[in-house]
Amino acid sequence: MDLQFIGIDPDTGKNGSPTAWVDQATADIVIQSYTADEETRAMCAERTAPGHAKGIPEHETVIRIPAHLVPILREACDAAERAQL
Repeated sequence: MDLQFIGIDPDTGKNGSPTAWVDQATADIVIQSYTADEETRAMCAERTAPGHAKGIPEHETVIRIPAHLVPILREACDAAERAQL
């Protein structure tokens, strides 16, 4: 796996590090961010995608991505598209 660092939340300070990478082999975007709290997880579990069973599958999780990371995610999306070319 060859992860390309894209960026880190500029307002992260010293108590967190929401970060985005792109896997150059698969073009997957890899995110490190805050674990969602129980209230958010419960809301996600209750409001599933149409046609899907309620709940969060064992192999998935819910994360919170801070708004400050949005521009970095846009850059990650662009890098992922380039990796697929």
